[in-house]
Amino acid sequence: MGTDKATLCIAGQPLWRRQLNLLLALQPQNLWISARSVPPWCPEGLEVVLDSPPSRGPLSGISACLQRLEAPHLIVVAIDMPQMTLEHLSKLLALVRPGRSLLPMNGNYFEPTCAIYSQSAVPFAAAALNEPDASLQRFCKKLTIENVADSCLLRPEERPFYHNLNHPQDFDALTDRQGGV
Repeated sequence: MGTDKATLCIAGQPLWRRQLNLLLALQPQNLWISARSVPPWCPEGLEVVLDSPPSRGPLSGISACLQRLEAPHLIVVAIDMPQMTLEHLSKLLALVRPGRSLLPMNGNYFEPTCAIYSQSAVPFAAAALNEPDASLQRFCKKLTIENVADSCLLRPEERPFYHNLNHPQDFDALTDRQGGV
């Protein structure tokens, strides 16, 4: 992207604030920001959970948060999914079963950066960090094979919620559709 995605503004609000407000509306027991280092935009008083080594992208953050988890589940929402809605997250929460993770599926592709992980995923996340292929897709597949996760197939109208901003063109297209930044 060439810049910190969290600071990109949509409708006058930085992405970090949008996602924080979304999660706050769910009234979580704890709210953390997962990052490699404390971001300069981090609100005072909000805890940052530093990624677990080795650095393996989002898997490192998910693993670190799972290690800290005291609640039954961890809700993960990527900073770069500005179209995610409270209604959709509430639907996912209603589908989650005790002791099991819930992994949305976009066709044959897991959506691991907006998913709900149970404490049963802790050892699998830690092990995945040490695998040669530490991809989130492989991690999610392992959770389903080990029968500690359920998947839910996204309906076509839900797929845009998971569109993330990886390139400047993604941001430009989104802001063009929404009538500007």
